[in-house]
Amino acid sequence: MTQKKSKDWQHLRNRYSRQTVLHAIGEEGQLKLLSSKITIIGCGALGSNIATLLVRAGIGHVTIVDRDFVEYHNLQRQILFDEEDIKAEVPKAIAAECHLKKINSTIEIEGIVADVNFSNIERFCSDADVILDGLDNIETRLLINDVALKHGIPWIYGGAVATTGMTVTIIPGETPCFRCFSPNLPTPDTLPTCETAGILGMIPSIIGSIQATEAIKLIIDRKQVNHELIVIDAWYDTFDKLIVKKRAACPACNGSYEMLENTFDIRVTSLCGQNRAMQIVNTKARKVSLNTIASQLPESAKVTNYAYMLKFNIDGYEIIVFSDGRVIIKGTIDKFIARNLYTKYIQNFL
Repeated sequence: MTQKKSKDWQHLRNRYSRQTVLHAIGEEGQLKLLSSKITIIGCGALGSNIATLLVRAGIGHVTIVDRDFVEYHNLQRQILFDEEDIKAEVPKAIAAECHLKKINSTIEIEGIVADVNFSNIERFCSDADVILDGLDNIETRLLINDVALKHGIPWIYGGAVATTGMTVTIIPGETPCFRCFSPNLPTPDTLPTCETAGILGMIPSIIGSIQATEAIKLIIDRKQVNHELIVIDAWYDTFDKLIVKKRAACPACNGSYEMLENTFDIRVTSLCGQNRAMQIVNTKARKVSLNTIASQLPESAKVTNYAYMLKFNIDGYEIIVFSDGRVIIKGTIDKFIARNLYTKYIQNFL
C-alpha cells in the first residue's frame, strides 16, 4: 500500500470508526459499503432521509434522481433542504448533491434532474447494487419493481402519509415482489396524499431510517434482511410486521414487465405537490439547447437561464424547460392549454 493510500485509509478508518466497531459491520463490511453503488429514486421526505444516512455511512457511489424543486412546504419534513435552496430555485437533486458533498467528500454523489419513466429508468438503475424508493406514487414504484426484477437488483419500498408509514425489502427470485401485494394500479383519487391527508414530519424519518438500514444489510449480510412488510403508526405508537406471500399469477415475477413496456411519446400530467402546474415529458426528445430556445423568445418573456434549466414568463404562464426536453408549465391544470404552449414555444427545438 502506498503512503498516500495508507493515509487515506487511516482517515477512512477514523471517519467510520463508530460504525466499524459494530460487530455486524466491522472493517470488512465498511469496505463493502465503500465499494457499493445505490440509486435513490425520489428525493422528498423519504429520499432525503435515506440519502443523508447512507452518505454518512459511506456508500461509495450514490445516485439521486428527482424531477422537482424545493418549496416551502417541503421544509417541514425534507431534512436536506433549506430556505436558500428555494430562493436559488435549485432542483432537489442538485441541492441534495451539493449538501451531501459537504457531509462526505470522500464518496461519489450524483444528482440527476429527471422524470423517471420507461425510457430512462434502466440507465439510472441497471448498475446499482440496491435501488431505494423515495417516491410518492405507485406507478413509478411498479416501474422500479419491473427494472429490479429484470436486472436482478434488490430494492426497498417505502411509503409515508399522515402518521403512518410502511416498508418492505424486495429481493428478485427470493421474496414476493411489489406487484404481488399491489397487483393493480389505483387511480390517483383513491389514495391519500400529503396534500389531502397531511404528513407528520417524523414518519418519513422513521421509514427512511429503516430503508437505509435494510440497504446496508443487503450490501453486507443478506441473511439479516427483513422479509416482512413493516407498518408503523408514529402517532399511536404501533409497529406491525405483516407476512407478504408470492402471487402465482404475478406478471412481474413471471418475467412480464408491463410497466417497462407501457411506452409513450409525449405525456402531459398534473404535478403532484405543486400548485397549478403541468408537466410535459417527450421521450423522443434529444438533449436541447437552452440558449437556442432563449434566443428565440421575445424580451418580454423575462428569460432566466440557469445551469440546469431555462425559465420564462409568457402569455400569463411560467414555463420551465430542462435540457432533456422536459417542460413544466405553471399557472394551469388544463392539458389542452399546456400542450398548446408546449407546441408553440418548445416542440420545434426538440
